[in-house]
Formats: sequence, structure tokens, C-alpha cells
Amino acid sequence: MPDATLTFIGNATTIIRYGPFTLLTDPNFLRRGDRAYLGYGLSSERLRDPAITVDDLPAVDAVVLSHLHDDHWDPVAERHLDRGLPVLTTGAAARTLNGRGFREAVGLRTWEGQPLVKGDHRVTVTAMPGRHAPGPLRHALPPVMGALLEFGPRAGDPELRMYISGDTLMHDAVAEIARRYPRIDAGVVHLGGTKLLGLLTVTMDGRQGARWLSTSGCATVVPVHYDDYTVFKSPLSDFEGELHRRGMDARLRRVERGGTVPIVPRSRISARAPG
Repeated sequence: MPDATLTFIGNATTIIRYGPFTLLTDPNFLRRGDRAYLGYGLSSERLRDPAITVDDLPAVDAVVLSHLHDDHWDPVAERHLDRGLPVLTTGAAARTLNGRGFREAVGLRTWEGQPLVKGDHRVTVTAMPGRHAPGPLRHALPPVMGALLEFGPRAGDPELRMYISGDTLMHDAVAEIARRYPRIDAGVVHLGGTKLLGLLTVTMDGRQGARWLSTSGCATVVPVHYDDYTVFKSPLSDFEGELHRRGMDARLRRVERGGTVPIVPRSRISARAPG
């Protein structure tokens, strides 16, 4: 199968390559000192620059978008991205983006997949359930989704599965994801323990992230979304400490901003810690 890689740009922004495909996730190109607006008059200052500017992006085949918050889809990205680019996202986000001229934005219902075909290769993006706040408070925030990316030949079974958590808390449906997709090769987990108003936690902290990894069964995990904004209260070290406590260190694939890691099928992973 073709090689697959993930390049970490910053926050939840990554570039995922597989064969002829180049996918962009959650485009956020605000600079250090800029503010991301989160609704209800709330905002957060960016603390670190992204690894590249939007002008440095390679040619992209599609965007996979967790939800519409400025730290995942910002005005810089909106001004510069091609309005004919497919954007695979929630129904609410797709309707908003369609109204802003992004005519190929597609809203996916939970468990609904959208195939992309290029030459002899295919990637299917399937919306996974997400929960951005506890209980009824989740209705006050934009709907969110995770995404399962299944890479493989145009005709045939997937050769590689990658699960991107999206901005979510740990919730019961993660076990249903593992039941439906029992062999996920790699996970990309959004961490940070984001707190709104210093009180309401709306993304996973280190402990929840470790539970997410254990429950989802991803063979390896790449952590993102943990040190870019002032609303993040749980550093990467919290997640690393929880993995160590649970004996799951070997599953961690840490990548520095601007760095690239290979994404490989679990069959190629020589050692996997229990968990």
C-alpha cells in the first residue's frame, strides 16, 4: 500500500498524505497574539505560531473539519482556501460554509461516509459521534464530529484506518465506534482540557484522552490541540503521564510542530503495549 503520513501544523491542523491524496484538517492559521472567537463574546489568545502560513499549504484535495470555531476554521483560512474545495464536516457547519460561498462543503450525519476517489485510490471519510460539552450544555456549542478516514484501493477493502477524535469529551459512543470498527490503526486525539470561563471543560484532558485511547482501541495515537491557546488547561504531559500509568507508552507517536510521522497499519507495528 502507499505510504501514509501526518504533518502537524499546530492546534488541530494537520496535513495527511496517502498515495495521491492530501487532506487538511481543521485549518487554523491565526498567528501568535491573535484571538480566536468562540461565541457568546468569548475569545482566546493564540500562544504559538503555526508551523507554516496558509500560503505555504500544498495543493489540498479536501478539508476534514470537526466544527466551526475560530481555532479550527479561522478568518485567515476562510479568505485563502479555494471555495471549490470539498469540506467534509457537520451539517450545521456545511450550511454556514455554503452560505459563505464554499459550495462543496458537505454535511455528514453521524456514521455517514463520503468517499473521495483519485486514480486507483480511495479514502472514505465517515462522521463519528462527538460531544463538545457535558449534558444539555452541548446544545450551546456548535455540533462537532470526529472522523474515521479509511484509505485503500479504489476497489477493495480499506488498508488503513485513522480515527480523528475532533473536539469532544470522552463519551459512551466511543465504545460503539470501537465495536463498529474494531481494528483502527491510528488515532489523532484532540486534548487540552479546554475550559470556557475557567469552569466548563469542553475537550479531553490527559485522563480522558487516555480513556479515549483505551476505549477506541487505536493501535497508535498522535496527540494534538494542547498548547496553542490560553483556554487549554491540560498540557501534553498530563496525557503522557496517564499513558505511562496505564502501561500504554508504546502507543504514543508524539510529533513536534512542523514535524511528520508515518501512519502505519497495526500489522506493521512490532510492539504494542497493553491497554
